[in-house]
Amino acid sequence: MRIGLAADNGNWHKGRLLAALTGLGVEPVLFSLADVAVVTGGAEPLRVPGFPDRLPDGVLLRTIAGGTFEATTMRLGVLHALVSAGTTVWNSPTAIERSVDKAATSLMIARAGLPTPETFVFSKREAAAELVAREARPGRPLVLKPLFGSQGEGLQLIEAPEDLPPEEAVSRVYYLQRYVPRRDGLWRDYRVFVCEGRAIAGMIREGDGWITNVHRGGRPLPWAMPARAAELAEAAAAAIAVDYTGVDLVEDGEGGFSVLEVNSMPAWSGLQQVTQTDIAGAVARGFVAAVRAARPPRLVVA
Repeated sequence: MRIGLAADNGNWHKGRLLAALTGLGVEPVLFSLADVAVVTGGAEPLRVPGFPDRLPDGVLLRTIAGGTFEATTMRLGVLHALVSAGTTVWNSPTAIERSVDKAATSLMIARAGLPTPETFVFSKREAAAELVAREARPGRPLVLKPLFGSQGEGLQLIEAPEDLPPEEAVSRVYYLQRYVPRRDGLWRDYRVFVCEGRAIAGMIREGDGWITNVHRGGRPLPWAMPARAAELAEAAAAAIAVDYTGVDLVEDGEGGFSVLEVNSMPAWSGLQQVTQTDIAGAVARGFVAAVRAARPPRLVVA
């Protein structure tokens, strides 16, 4: 079995996945999508480092190398090309595109009939300002999120139209979501890790402020995950068609939960501190099983 692990940063996660794959008898080739080339003139123009004579049977994607919009588009194109050649890719480029774009995630979650806070996406500041004037007020804000942001970066509470930044500051996309406060006043939400369609671990994220991401200082706490939360996270993962994911949930104030986000390249170092589940092991086992069940990819001809 010829396996590639695409991981450009995050040594802790990279090391865990490498160890888990090796423990299954698989020796993965570590590479960066930034080093993949397209060279025409042969039978197979896609050239993946570490695989000189044949495309990998599978690629486990931990991160996509950062870069410009053009570079990211090319790297997603590489993943699409691998899938079309028969390589098993976790997570698939289609799932990544759906989850990285928060507007696409919200659209698909809503179409699936799953509960999620009211969400509004506009390209024009004027339209966003009209919405804020109608829907927000002091003490009842909307959350402005970067369309492609992660780990709690760039979040803002919007209570009045004048709080909105100019179009250039948000890349001409205003993604606004209803802020759902807890009745007890705590800053707390939940992360559920789903792999192969099953919720395998969950945690409480608690912060000293309204942004609870562990990367921003939130505290991971053990959680006896209710069945309704696990089922909702599993349904959200299915709606996005993601193989492994971290689903963020918030209590809806009525005894249930709502979906905030579905992450296709989730971190789990905080979650691993408060769960007995070997998360890297679960991802590696699911991925290897998927590769074994798939057909071998086409040959690369130099």
